[in-house]
This record gives sequence, structure tokens and C-alpha cells, in this order.
Amino acid sequence: MACPRCGRRERLGIHSRHREPVLEYQCGHRGRVFNAWTGAALQGTHPRPGQLLLILHGVATGEPTARMAREPGCDRKHLLELRRRLQDNARLGLDRNPLDDAVVEADEMDQDAGEERHPASRPGRPAAAAGQSPPRARHLRR
Repeated sequence: MACPRCGRRERLGIHSRHREPVLEYQCGHRGRVFNAWTGAALQGTHPRPGQLLLILHGVATGEPTARMAREPGCDRKHLLELRRRLQDNARLGLDRNPLDDAVVEADEMDQDAGEERHPASRPGRPAAAAGQSPPRARHLRR
């Protein structure tokens, strides 16, 4: 943890504990008050850390915002703003060119798809010829 204004790590004191477990710290050099979310995409959010984990999981798995907002204490409008902020930050960190090779080999399973197909198993009767109806089932009389 470091002061977001001066970057120093020493002389940090606890300013308040009103949102435990999220503590607010105060820099002894500049007097700046900050917490773990300061300067991050989560800055200004009010859900507790447990709720934030559920929100992050919902965003990552593509759960609809309306469904996530049905949780107690969640406002759909603020949740949608947070979702967009998180997605924008994720896009900024996205590697546009993840492969450094000019040539990419396809997986062998994809290349051989369908080549080793075995004929379908048939019951003990012959198949009907084209244009003919299949033989009728025989009923045994007693």
C-alpha cells in the first residue's frame, strides 16, 4: 500500500474503520486519505468486498446486470456503470497480439475431425433399400 499522491509507503496511518474490512489510510507526508480502491476501477464503489467478489464473478461469467441487481442493496444503474468500467479496464489490458509466431498450427484433433468415423451400428435386420418402406414389426399371437 502506498500513497496515491506521493507514492511513499512509510508513515501510513489508519484514518478510519467505518467500512471494515476496507480500511482508510492517511499519508503522514501529504495528509491524503485513501483506501485499497483508490485509483482503481473500483474507486467510489460502495458494496462490501464480499458483494464485490460476486459482482466481479457475475461480470466475468456474463451474468445479466438485471439478475445481479436483484441482490439486496444493489442498484441496477450503478451496477451497470461499474460493469462498463470493469469491462473498459479489461479491454485496456487486453493483449492485441497474443501470438508472436507468424505461423500457427491447428490442433491435430481439429484437423482429423470426422476422418475416423466408424459405420453406425445396425440392429440384426437388413436396412431398407432406397424408396422402400422398412419391414413391419411382427406381432406374435398367443
